[in-house]
Amino acid sequence: MLIFRKPLEGVDRPQMEADVTIVGGGPGGLACALRLSQLIDRHNRRNPDAQMSKENIYVLEKARELGQHSLSGALLDPRAMDELLPGWRDEAPLDAEVTHEDVYFLTEKGEHRLPITPPPLQDHGNYVISINRFVKWLGEKVEQAGITVFTGFAGSELLTDGDQVTGVRTDDKGVDKQGQKKSNFEPGYDLKSKVTVLAEGPRGSLTKQLVAKYDLQKGRNPQVYGVGVKELWEVPSGAIKKGQVIYTMGWPLTTKEYGGGWIYGSKDNLVSLGYVTSLDYQDPRLDPQRVLQDFKSHHLVAGLLKGGKMIRYGAKTFPYGGWFSMPPLAGNGWMIVGDSASFLNSQRLKGIHLAIKSGMLAAETAFNALVESNFSASRLQQYKESVDSSWIKDELWQVRNFHQGFENGLVSGLIHTALQQLTGGRGLHEVYPAHAGHTRMLHLDALPADGGNRAHLLGKAKGDGKLTFDKLTDLYHSGTKHEEDQPSHLIIHDTNICNTRCVTEFGNPCQNFCPANVYEMEEDASAPKGKVIHLNPSNCVHCKTCDIMDPYEIITWVPPEGGGGPNYDGM
Repeated sequence: MLIFRKPLEGVDRPQMEADVTIVGGGPGGLACALRLSQLIDRHNRRNPDAQMSKENIYVLEKARELGQHSLSGALLDPRAMDELLPGWRDEAPLDAEVTHEDVYFLTEKGEHRLPITPPPLQDHGNYVISINRFVKWLGEKVEQAGITVFTGFAGSELLTDGDQVTGVRTDDKGVDKQGQKKSNFEPGYDLKSKVTVLAEGPRGSLTKQLVAKYDLQKGRNPQVYGVGVKELWEVPSGAIKKGQVIYTMGWPLTTKEYGGGWIYGSKDNLVSLGYVTSLDYQDPRLDPQRVLQDFKSHHLVAGLLKGGKMIRYGAKTFPYGGWFSMPPLAGNGWMIVGDSASFLNSQRLKGIHLAIKSGMLAAETAFNALVESNFSASRLQQYKESVDSSWIKDELWQVRNFHQGFENGLVSGLIHTALQQLTGGRGLHEVYPAHAGHTRMLHLDALPADGGNRAHLLGKAKGDGKLTFDKLTDLYHSGTKHEEDQPSHLIIHDTNICNTRCVTEFGNPCQNFCPANVYEMEEDASAPKGKVIHLNPSNCVHCKTCDIMDPYEIITWVPPEGGGGPNYDGM
């Protein structure tokens, strides 16, 4: 029997007053907090008789420590950091400055290096970083500036009053699998806030609530995502140069799927590598973790890793939809920043700098709102106006139709990309049509039983234990831990669909698209189709692929008890 996380009723919850609550301690949320602190300091220097306080500004982070849930490629474009903290390079944890790039088109047996690196993939001046360590460092700056950061506290529910967002309810702690209070029960706080900034990353649970409650996606393209599956390796000295970047496209995906690989040479003979698979593929048997293992088996990649050791693993989704998938950025009492707001350049596959800049602009708006004691939509709309007049729009407008051009495969996508380059990002249409990725998944009876030219992508990777790995081996290296005795944070709203329709129509693709072996179909002779869904929520790495890619839209990801999840130390 599955017991799901439900809010406890009749609980007397502590109340806290806040001026600004920032949900999410990633680059966007921390940049927002730090910029807000800077503005308050400047105001107080100029107005000794009208001081502003930082005491009621809070950052909520669901991980046990800042950075534990932070995962990306990661290459940092320094543009936003140069604005936020001049001189930051002297103290930030930067692993390597990019000195060389190569781009390859892979086939199963060979590779073709592009003679010229396309401008969007030219990374000279960018930095290879551990986003985990970078976020820890940035968080120290925020705390030194006098802003309170609450780690291990997840935002579980938006507080609203009509069309006004009035704050955030944090998660209850000490609830057992049956939804009953344990002896260590602590109710979540109702954090009453004048301004709530959502910086949750892709597919944020509170952002999802907000979008649904106020129908914010109406008239916009649906958001489309990719999932990046990543490993960190120690390799022999000289295997790859520090600061060397390699991008690939093509194999192991076919020309009908969109995605690509990366390899970054870091310091101390560390290599960050991974593969991003766009979550709009057709075959429900495709497994993104398997795609990464196949990628590593290509002789180009295998040669770089020979004699090395995999030490960490993780997965993260990315918002690919771009400018025309962006929800409204502000309303009565709220703003959205970073990946939650679709601030990612899908052509460059970079969003850290955009998250930081959007956080800074949200902070400037929040500061002005505090000065004026005006938290209405008309006041907070300054944030959207600031984005539109900043280099964020300059960058994203040039790629506004980029991913949508690949809906019919690689070849047509490359043609559309060329046309978009010639027309300043427009291409053939002012706004390209788009479809949510899960709607593109085909029924099994519309696909070849043996997988056809996708056969090598289908099913779980077995792994050889040296170069390639099965999911559970990879998962072990993510450091994932959850309190076992708590309600599932993965909510299946109708398991009957899983056990009857999905078995025959799609073959239960949750077993495949989840990179952490959370979903399994177990044999059960009493079930209509002989199988029943089984969850392993303690395996979850918080990528939210299930919430995105489930073809029936019956899976909802919500934050587990605060502190649980992966530990992306050094990634």
